[in-house]
Amino acid sequence: MKYLKYKDVVLVPKYSTCESRSNNNTSCMLGGMEFKSPVIPANMKSVINEKICKEFSEAGYFYIMHRFGIDNFDFVETANKEDWDLISISIGVNLEKESEFLNKILASELRVDYITIDIAHGHSIHMYRMIERIRAQFPEIYIIAGNVATPQAVIDLSVWGADCVKVGIGQGSPCTTKDKTGFTLPMFSCIKQCSGQVMADWFEIANASEKKISDEFNISLPIPIIADGGVECNGDITKALVAGALMVMAGGLFAQCKDSAASIGYDKRKKYFGSASIDNKRENKHIEGKLNRIEEINQSISDRLLEIKEDLQSSISYAGGSELSCLGNVQYEEV
Repeated sequence: MKYLKYKDVVLVPKYSTCESRSNNNTSCMLGGMEFKSPVIPANMKSVINEKICKEFSEAGYFYIMHRFGIDNFDFVETANKEDWDLISISIGVNLEKESEFLNKILASELRVDYITIDIAHGHSIHMYRMIERIRAQFPEIYIIAGNVATPQAVIDLSVWGADCVKVGIGQGSPCTTKDKTGFTLPMFSCIKQCSGQVMADWFEIANASEKKISDEFNISLPIPIIADGGVECNGDITKALVAGALMVMAGGLFAQCKDSAASIGYDKRKKYFGSASIDNKRENKHIEGKLNRIEEINQSISDRLLEIKEDLQSSISYAGGSELSCLGNVQYEEV
């Protein structure tokens, strides 16, 4: 099978009965909550911060706060005191450290709506242990786990207790995993493999029906997927949804905004760096990320969200529907 990046495919228009693109619905559901858009700013230090998280919560957009150089408990405590509509955080897989944090949350009776277990290689024993730990204390909390890149990994994380799986390894522009290790899978095909009909085909190949898998392991199919990495333009968001993602994470599209968390460097450019870069880790050990210096645009994050919404509304029109679900029936061609 040939694996495809977003730029390797084009989408084929369908007949539309749309009277006005502005009426097309770009909202989506995740964990029982409805959000205005399927787009999520990357949970990276140079993309999002507490101020942006609060703005997203108030405006009805989904976010995931990053976990680097912050006190997660302080963040959660503040969000509870201010009664945010949405409290969504990231943690790692240091069992001792994160268990202390989880115990503190539980003892303080603080609300957390979504926990993202955020590591580079999510199909691992460390991920299994952390999901098990969270589920033991917070059986109802919505767990997003990743990152992974194979159908088996998506199934395993779901069986272990994740509600949603973040897909994508080595495809982000500030990520050097593909160059340093050789491991990566182009995003469009990676999403196709990890979601929807292709996942159903995988079950059949494995001599197990969807119902058997679902009943035996108590998981819901299809497993929700968040695509993470490789988005270079708004059209790539649509392509990720066509491939089978429920939501799409983007870094550079938000980092370049004038009010993003990315700081301005000596050259007047935004400093957009990977989570495994020395700029983020502050130590030269197991580096799989780099610093990108990107031009700041005269556009706020709220302006960028509106632009993405309007482009998605147009995509829905070209797909012949009135809401995002129509993108699941779009034909694509390799170029």
